[in-house]
Amino acid sequence: MNSRCGWPSFTIASLVTILLASTPAHAIGDGGANGSVDDKGNIAASASSHTRIKVTRVSGPTGGKQGSLSSTNVNWKPPPCWYEPVFTPAQLKAFSETGADGDVSLRQAWDGTSLWTDHFRDEQDAPNYFATPSTANGYKDYNLGKDGYFWRGVAPDLANVDDTSLCGQLMFWQGAGQIPDVPNAPTPKTLAEYAYDKIKVPETEIELKPATKSTVNLPTWVWLDKGTFQEVKVRAELPNTGLWAETTAKPVSLHLQPGTGDAETLPASGECRINDDGSIGTPYTKGDADKTPPCGLTYLRATDGKPYELKASVTWQITWTGSDGTGGNLPDGTFETTQDMNVQEIQSVNR
Repeated sequence: MNSRCGWPSFTIASLVTILLASTPAHAIGDGGANGSVDDKGNIAASASSHTRIKVTRVSGPTGGKQGSLSSTNVNWKPPPCWYEPVFTPAQLKAFSETGADGDVSLRQAWDGTSLWTDHFRDEQDAPNYFATPSTANGYKDYNLGKDGYFWRGVAPDLANVDDTSLCGQLMFWQGAGQIPDVPNAPTPKTLAEYAYDKIKVPETEIELKPATKSTVNLPTWVWLDKGTFQEVKVRAELPNTGLWAETTAKPVSLHLQPGTGDAETLPASGECRINDDGSIGTPYTKGDADKTPPCGLTYLRATDGKPYELKASVTWQITWTGSDGTGGNLPDGTFETTQDMNVQEIQSVNR
């Protein structure tokens, strides 16, 4: 194995794996993988995201079927990576020398115990391939007795890290209560954007009249009862930093796509505004047959064995506020469902 200053050479892929490797298992969250919600309302980061960010639902409906939002801006993506505090001096000592209190595979990925102890205990400098300067100064005895944390890069999905220099700095020291002055250090906006992907909203289950089969040239009423759609707010916090952000999703409209060009939407734009009480449209009542629904559609041609696919999508307006007083807007999100629509044609005979 070739070396530089006593350190082995690594391939780019293996070094990135080391720098952005798994967080110790105990730090992943409060339980419940893949963004599930536990009985305390905590949304734990999935085991594949390797982050200590804690996301908690602050408000919004909790029952029924729910799903994730899709951004209306196809070019928008959450931050691919950032830095987080991961070890106190005592934790790093235990981890480096015994693999205790963490994932032993992370320690072994960096060629076993010796390299951890060389750099973080015995003050040996190490190559810092993806940062400036390119050499990281070693530490004496893991900085025991000092108040602070060792930070490292975190990437929820390594496949989305196109530039390995983004968060590739070797694990480094930062004093307690301080945010490192490095590119891609976490900010409240980082947390707000991360929380965006953790928001769960109610599925779009619209009420229809007629419910099972529409009739050509007769309007189909569409509505949702009040309270179905309410604001959803989640809070993302990064422990030991003082950073937090609250991201809020507010439903603003329902969009209807009949599934055929032989149809008209009501209103013509297909956009039904969501009322302040969370309702959409007006429920059909007896005697409304000759009225025009405020939200609905009219099919102009009958189905022929294959139903039309009616798409209903709710648009959610996304805003955020942060611990430092910052805030703003994020791209709107949508949640879409599809249901089959059979349309009949009533034949009449004149005598």
